[in-house]
Formats: sequence, C-alpha cells, structure tokens
Amino acid sequence: MNIPSTLKTTGRAALLGSLALAALGSVAAFAQEAAPAAAAAAPAATPAPVLDTGNTAWMLTSTALVLMMTIPGLALFYGGMVRKKNVLATIMQSFAITCLVTVLWFMFGYSLAFSDGGGMNAYLGGTSKFFHHGITTASLWLPGVANIPEFVFSMFQMTFAIITPALIAGAFAERFKFSALLIFMALWLLVVYVPIAHWVWGGGFLGTAGVLDFAGGTVVHINAGVAGLVCALVLGKREGYGTTNMAPHNLVYSVIGASLLWVGWFGFNAGSELAADGLAGAAMLNTQVATAAAALAWMFAEWIIAKKPSVLGIISGAVAGLVAVTPASGFVNPTGAFIVGIVAGVVCYLSAVKVKHMFGYDDSLDAFGVHGVGGVVGALLTGVLADPAINSLSSGASLGKQIYGVAVTIIWTAVATFVILYVVKALVGLRPSTQEEVEGLDISQHGEVVP
Repeated sequence: MNIPSTLKTTGRAALLGSLALAALGSVAAFAQEAAPAAAAAAPAATPAPVLDTGNTAWMLTSTALVLMMTIPGLALFYGGMVRKKNVLATIMQSFAITCLVTVLWFMFGYSLAFSDGGGMNAYLGGTSKFFHHGITTASLWLPGVANIPEFVFSMFQMTFAIITPALIAGAFAERFKFSALLIFMALWLLVVYVPIAHWVWGGGFLGTAGVLDFAGGTVVHINAGVAGLVCALVLGKREGYGTTNMAPHNLVYSVIGASLLWVGWFGFNAGSELAADGLAGAAMLNTQVATAAAALAWMFAEWIIAKKPSVLGIISGAVAGLVAVTPASGFVNPTGAFIVGIVAGVVCYLSAVKVKHMFGYDDSLDAFGVHGVGGVVGALLTGVLADPAINSLSSGASLGKQIYGVAVTIIWTAVATFVILYVVKALVGLRPSTQEEVEGLDISQHGEVVP
C-alpha cells in the first residue's frame, strides 16, 4: 500500500509529539517523587530558642527562696546567737550587705562573673554587661537548654553573691565597725567572690578543669568560711572572750532563722539546675536527706560528748548538712547525700566545738567551723560519691580535681581577704573602741537598742 507523502509527514510529527509528551510526563513524575526525597534529605532548620515558661517559673521561685535565706533567714539565725546588746547590729549587717551587693552586682559583678572576658576569660569575665548593658527582656540564658530570661539568671546569681559575704559576718560578730564592714564587703565581693564565681561557673579555669560544684561548695561556703577565719584571726578575740558570758540571747530567733535557711536552700540547690526537671528533683531530695542526717549526727555526737542534746546543736547540724550537700546535691544519689550529711554533722561538730577551743581563735558564730569545714567536706565527698546515673557530668569526677578546686579557693580567699582587711584598717580601722564594744554595737554603731 502506497502512503501519500503528506500523511507520512503528519504521522512523523504526531509520533514525535507523542514521544515528547511522554518524556515531559516522565520528567514531571520524577520531579514529584524526587522533591519529597530531597526535602527529607535536607537538614531541618533549627528553630530559634523560645522562653521556657516552666523553667522560668521555677527559677523565679528559686530566686525568691534564696533571697529569703539572707533576709530574714541568716539575719535571724545570726541575730539570735549574739548577745542582746548586739542583735540590731548583727541583723543590720545582713540587711545592709543585701542592699550593697545588689547595687554592685547590677553595676559590675554580673558582667565580671558571667560575660566573656576574651583572652582573660580563664580568670575573669568582661565589662560588656556593666550595668546590664545589652540585656533585654528577649535575652535568654543557655538558649536551647534552659531558655530562661537572662535577667532572671542574673537575679538568681545575685542572691548567691548576697549571702556569701553575709555569711562571713558570723565570724567577726560583735566586734566590727559598721563603716569598715561596708568597705570590706564591697572590696571582697569584687576581688574575691566574683573571680571565684567566674572560675567555677562562668567559664573559668576551675570549671574547665572538671572541678564539680553544683550549687556553691567552693564559690559560697569554703569562700565565706575561709574569709571568716582570716577575719577572726586578724581582728582578734571579742572583749571578755573566755571570761564573760557570751551565750545566745534568743535561740528562738535562731531556730526560726535556721528553718528559713532550710526551706530557702531548696531554691539554692534545686534551683541551680536552672530547669524544672528530674535532676532538680534529685537535688531537692538530696538536700532534705543530708540536712536531716547531719542534724541528727551533730545532735547525737553532742549528746555522747557533752551529755545533753542542745537546740543550738541540732540547728547548727542542720546548717552543716545544708552546706556540705551544696556542691554534691546535683551529682550524688540519695544514699550519697545521706553519707555526706552524717560525715558533715560529726566533723563540723568537732570543728566548731573542739578544734576552735583547741586553737583558741574566736569564730563568733562558727562561720568557719560550719561553712568552711562543711564546704570542704562536701566538695571532697563529691569527688568520691558522684553518681553518673544522677548526672552524666559525674563520670568525670575525681578526688584529685576536687582537692585542686578546694586548694585554689582557700589560697586565693585567704590571701586576698588578708590584704583587703589591712587596706580597710588603714582607711577607717576595723574595730570599735573597747568602750563601744563593751556597751554594745547596737548603741555605739547605730544609736538604737532593743528594749
């Protein structure tokens, strides 16, 4: 059969057209199949961190709890243990330190402790956040992890900076001029507390070396305790020490203060997780167990040695347990916390009651005997008892690292505190006159008395 040439041409065109359409259809189908595969293969864009309201609510609560530890907690705890003629002056010290440290932390302290210090970051933070410059309501601390407002983190850390120098005042209670106190505390905060806080928590050399301190064994308690001992030695004993009755004037105040410290300490330890999670819960339980165990250990030790369990003894033991579990609270399991509490209760009793009398120094309210010694006990036991099942960071714990952190803290605090005291002594003197001290600091320093 002969096919006309026009039909041949038309047929070839139709065939080519059909082939082209088929090819386009295959390409389109392939593209539709490939698009989801490509999308699946491409990494998903990381969403911007957003504020975690649960963590934020817990940190707001923790911050208020820690502030309560100083005022009214520590103020009443210390205020009840001094003689009546010094109660207002002692409470005034805690209150004034709270105000002074708040202003200095806002101005300089936070930036020097928790901002990037550049080439000096191993030793001190930078100045970029002086007066909280550059921080806004949208600024987050640990974005992608804790996701809490940086303002809240700064405020939380401020409460730690407040209570640490306030603890020192227990060592020189009843014999420190108020003007000297203000100058000493201002210098001590910036020269001693801020650098050590940076070394451990702000990216400094102790933290990067693996020294573990969950909530302040080195930064707060060893720091304050050692400074208190140096103050007690430099100032000397109170007038009449060893011959005059210096018994506490109102232990009810001290029991109330110790109870407020105990409750507030949950913010101190569990809050240091910076999140409302399981580790915060473990830190809270560890705090309770260690505190109760230490209170009982001190009480029974005193009962055996002194034949009577005292109210002052059981509350001192509770504080010793709170102190010792602070560095360990987020690294040990509850059994470890129980061990920490028992050891701290017995060791701090011997330190505060026996060792102090053996060496004859006047640590008025046992700032060193409880906080310094308790902090060392807790820091060292953290290296021994840390449990990776509680915190993965515990896998890097070692006694050697903890000894290193304790030694560095003791040396820096002791030397710097000694120098600061002599600077203040040259400026305004350290002690009131003998007559003013005998009359009492309430009337001689503040012109007021408790009727």
